Amino acid sequence: MSGLLVAGTTSDAGKSMLTAGICRWLRRRGVDVAPFKAQNMSNNSAIAVDGGEIGRAQALQAYACGLEPSVMFNPVLLKPGSDRTSQVVVLGQATGHIGARNYHEIKDRLRGTVLETLRELRARHEVVICEGAGSPAEINLRAGDLANMGLARAADLPVIVVGDIDRGGVFAALYGTLALLDADDQALISGFVINKFRGDSGLLQPGVDSLTELTGRPTLGVIPWSTELWLDGEDSLAYDGRVLGRPAPPRGGQWLRVAVVRLPRVSNATDAEALAAEPGVQVRLTVEPADLADVDLVVLPGSKSTVDDLRWLRERGLADAVLAHAAAGRPVLGICGGFQMLSERIFDDVESRRGVVQGLGLLPVEVTFAARKTLGLVTGTGLGSQPVRGYEIHHGVVSRAADGLTPLIRLADGTGEGAVVGNVFGTHWHGAFETDGFRRAFLTEVARLAGRRGFEVAPDTSFVALRDRTVDVLGDLVEEHLDTEALWRLIEGGAPAGLPTVVPGLRTTAPAPPADAVEESSDVPEPPTVSEAPDVVLETR
Repeated sequence: MSGLLVAGTTSDAGKSMLTAGICRWLRRRGVDVAPFKAQNMSNNSAIAVDGGEIGRAQALQAYACGLEPSVMFNPVLLKPGSDRTSQVVVLGQATGHIGARNYHEIKDRLRGTVLETLRELRARHEVVICEGAGSPAEINLRAGDLANMGLARAADLPVIVVGDIDRGGVFAALYGTLALLDADDQALISGFVINKFRGDSGLLQPGVDSLTELTGRPTLGVIPWSTELWLDGEDSLAYDGRVLGRPAPPRGGQWLRVAVVRLPRVSNATDAEALAAEPGVQVRLTVEPADLADVDLVVLPGSKSTVDDLRWLRERGLADAVLAHAAAGRPVLGICGGFQMLSERIFDDVESRRGVVQGLGLLPVEVTFAARKTLGLVTGTGLGSQPVRGYEIHHGVVSRAADGLTPLIRLADGTGEGAVVGNVFGTHWHGAFETDGFRRAFLTEVARLAGRRGFEVAPDTSFVALRDRTVDVLGDLVEEHLDTEALWRLIEGGAPAGLPTVVPGLRTTAPAPPADAVEESSDVPEPPTVSEAPDVVLETR
């Protein structure tokens, strides 16, 4: 047995969730399966058991496999800090920053790490289910590709392509994805999956039949829209302006309303999902100051660029709204970058390189950015000795705190973490509110401060059970709506021989950018080792 690559017509087509669902289905069959994403671009990350940083989607996929997250599941992670540059994380460790136009210069170095890591995974596990990145038909990026067809070709992986019908044009997207590939790439495209379908599937069948006739490839299934799938999203910006999750009715007589500021470079906005898991808590991501005026709790989440996002907060009028909310005695919570924004001063010669920057001044601490990133899984107690677990991913550290400052969390050695001053809370820890008792204690205090005496926490809400339910739903969707026998044949035997080539196709080996298009420098070192349109015709290879 070998593996499979799940590609998509677009970002957010459902690759991550489909990969997790296939992993869960295989695990149920008793298969030793592992996930793999060669290159991810996301600011939603998690800490692996081996101490490094990986995409959060790969952590969920590992969970679906019954495995602890490992840096091997996502050897290259790009974390955008601006529209032009990203931090490059290789095998879990930040190795520097790179510009979008000169990333191709390090791809050859990264390819060796990617392929060696995949080889090791395939040696350790019966099956490896790989997830592509973006779309395989991004022909401007095909030269040097190491995440989609470049990976599939190098590792001889069959490929299925998933398309999001909710966006419209799914048949054009699936057909066009195939047609834009060259013949050798097309030979690995073995089938399609239609995702997020709502309505009568019988109305879809003529299109499915036509797609098979046009391409010579089957549609392996149509996955229906599911309202249960909102946890651990790869891109939490999809929730902009909408309520997060499916808030259950309150156990008491009142709701708690939470506004999470959707920062431009938000990272690990998934922290808000734990709050949204609690009955009677309505969580909305927003960029509007007016949305902060009448909520009970305002949350400033993590940021990949704290100083830049703090400036944006001020320009949008959101900083004033946060300050007014706090001045009214209503609770404010800052997590990681959001915590840093609540400080008195930020000293940043590392990330933004803007030196001394004034914070919002709601917490009597100063933050200094260190060159080395703090990474780790952490445990402690807080809010009345409640056990709490979380993880740290940050460059900024508290370099000065006022005497007698009350920490939000205390470690086993007595060291304090974060801060509480009246109605203002801050912590560098991500994932802390996934700990049920700690989350309940925090929301109880929020309700007290906000005057919501009719709000009651639910004593039986389990975030772990919610995550279990998520991966089980994904497994169910695969098992019930995909041709799993055909899927298994692909995993065992690879792409079928003689798949037809859609003609005309484009040669996707794009020339490298001219030398003068390359940015001046990169501080990324060597990675670790590890006319009339012609009639469409099909040619059989």
